Amino acid sequence: MRKYRNKISFHFFSVFVAVFIFFGFEALSLSPDGLSLLAFKSAVDPATMSPTFGNWNENDTTPCAWSGVSCMNISSFADPRVVAVNVAGEGVRAYLPSELGSLVFLRRLNLHGNRLYGPIPAALSNATSLHSIFLYGNNLSGNLPPPLCSLPRLQNLDLSRNSLSGSLPAVLGRCSQLQRLSLASNGFSGEIPAGIWSDLGNLVQLDLSSNGFSGSIPPDLGQLKSLSGTLNLSYNRLSGKIPSSLGDLPVTVSFDLRHNNLSGEIPESGSFANQGPTAFLGNLALCGFPLQKPCKNSSKSSPAQNPDSHSSSSSKKGLKPGLIILISAADAAGVALLGLIVVYIYWKRKDSKSCSCTGKGKLGGGGGRKCGCLGGFPASSSEGESVDGGGGEGDLVAIDKGFTFELDELLRASAYVLGKSGLGIVYKVVLGNGVPVAVRRLGEGGGQRYKEFAAEIQAIGRVRHQNIVRLRAYYWAPDEKLLISDFISHGNLGNALRGRSGQPSPSLSWSTRLKIAKGTARGLAHLHECSPRKYVHGDIKPSNILLDADFNPYISDFGLNRLISLAGSDPSSSGGFIGSALPYTRPAPSDRAHNYRAPDARITGSRPTQKWDVYSYGVVLLEMLTGKPPEISSLSSPSTSSSSAADVSELVRWVRKGFELENPLSDMVDPVLLQEVHAKKEVIAVFHIALACTESDPELRPRMKTVLENLERTGS
Repeated sequence: MRKYRNKISFHFFSVFVAVFIFFGFEALSLSPDGLSLLAFKSAVDPATMSPTFGNWNENDTTPCAWSGVSCMNISSFADPRVVAVNVAGEGVRAYLPSELGSLVFLRRLNLHGNRLYGPIPAALSNATSLHSIFLYGNNLSGNLPPPLCSLPRLQNLDLSRNSLSGSLPAVLGRCSQLQRLSLASNGFSGEIPAGIWSDLGNLVQLDLSSNGFSGSIPPDLGQLKSLSGTLNLSYNRLSGKIPSSLGDLPVTVSFDLRHNNLSGEIPESGSFANQGPTAFLGNLALCGFPLQKPCKNSSKSSPAQNPDSHSSSSSKKGLKPGLIILISAADAAGVALLGLIVVYIYWKRKDSKSCSCTGKGKLGGGGGRKCGCLGGFPASSSEGESVDGGGGEGDLVAIDKGFTFELDELLRASAYVLGKSGLGIVYKVVLGNGVPVAVRRLGEGGGQRYKEFAAEIQAIGRVRHQNIVRLRAYYWAPDEKLLISDFISHGNLGNALRGRSGQPSPSLSWSTRLKIAKGTARGLAHLHECSPRKYVHGDIKPSNILLDADFNPYISDFGLNRLISLAGSDPSSSGGFIGSALPYTRPAPSDRAHNYRAPDARITGSRPTQKWDVYSYGVVLLEMLTGKPPEISSLSSPSTSSSSAADVSELVRWVRKGFELENPLSDMVDPVLLQEVHAKKEVIAVFHIALACTESDPELRPRMKTVLENLERTGS
């Protein structure tokens, strides 16, 4: 009996030891998520091992403290589970192991900017919680695994800039939650599958550019009602006609169909009306608006459809040479007679309206052109110092005939220096009726270019908009040139954002910033779309966005560099304060124009384009959102410093990296705005607009009209 009891005791002891050993080793061993990540580490070429993997230790019980790994407590699990892996931009050479599919709670996989090779494992589809896969900028090969489309939560799939090949699987339509799909710069071929795009109702970004896709454009792409930004199908081998159904896409969508083999007439319905010619370049067989290349069989130009032109041409063909010569001689005589009459009237008026330099003329009202004496504005004046005096003979010309004042008022009024720069001295002048105006003194040379100057300034004066500083008049004399514009009383956006001391200003609420952003976009869109010449501003920055007492914005300095050139000055600075109430004499360091210029604007000899303005406006938006000026030294976590003048703004790079890493909004947004929790969705929306404006490729930037439409839908 005792021997039997001893056997039982030994048996229980053995079981106890086994259980202890089992649970002891279980407590000390690495979790399954950690083992899956170690499989990835073992796939890395040791010669390219990144410091990120330095603390990926197999002796740990959990990978949650490892660099680039994020975890979260999941109900019904004792240990936290891996939800994000971020080993981006490290340059590591590795293949993707199938063990990554074992991370069943993984939500975000970010391995872009490395040297990953080999295929994308189909087993990755076992990580059913994945909503974002960022593998762009690697050397992955093989096809797009169809099982990826079985991921129920997949929203972001960016596989661009790899070596993937094969055709697009039709099962892509199963990714019903997909919002962003970028397969650009790969080797995909075959036709773009049709009949799947209506199932992708949440898609807001689609980029299939720089592949080898052939065949026609699927008509059901026009059913992507949530699409925004650019539909990019450029640099493929697509052929056939452009389906008119693409006109059903939202009006904010820009097309990029460049460098394909498309043919036929470009439709003009719906969204096509908002596209510029660059969207269709490189398709030699395309014709119609906006390419300015008429279609041969177009009903608009067909002689059969225009009997008047047909009969006219027939009648001209029937004219005899003698009759044609007689008609031409009669036309020439008539033109000559008309010219003599015009010259006679001109000299009669000139004689009747001649005047001496008395300073008694009135600016505005009737003729708008009076002689007068220049009353000073000497360069030696300082702020608060009244100036007066006499000068030489010149012309004071009213641009706005409704703006009336005596020339003596301008010459005798007190003037206060507001600022000095390479673009001239600016004064605040209070007229006799109490109305203040801003007077800019341009220069003393350039007398021989008066006609060019007058033509340019008249064109600028015709630009009228509630968000553009109004030019009222100008004065021209051989030794003096002045511009007279509205005085905007509350400084500029640069001061409002940073204060006089350069520190952030707490006075700008989110609603105020959004108001300024919208008003500036309205003014800029007017310059681009509605002004007589469809102008380019060329120098959008905070100091050129003036504010009144109600924080309504006014774009200033439009056309100023051209006028200064014609006036004979040689500007040495890009700063300028036309219509402004700036208290200092040079731009703040954070307002240097270089920081707001697009990469394509920094290329020597390049011609200004409206996309330059779009980029600059985007940088201004980012400055309003983050509260940070755009130069490198002001950023708390800068990326690699700019080594080339062609680089994008450092602020742009910093914000883009923050979004790629999915940093908290609180890390990027101006702390002043964090108090307005209700505005979070609006802030994010404007961030996306700003990032679209600051694309390095000018063709990917939206038009200001599109930017304005997107902003108008944001907030009240």
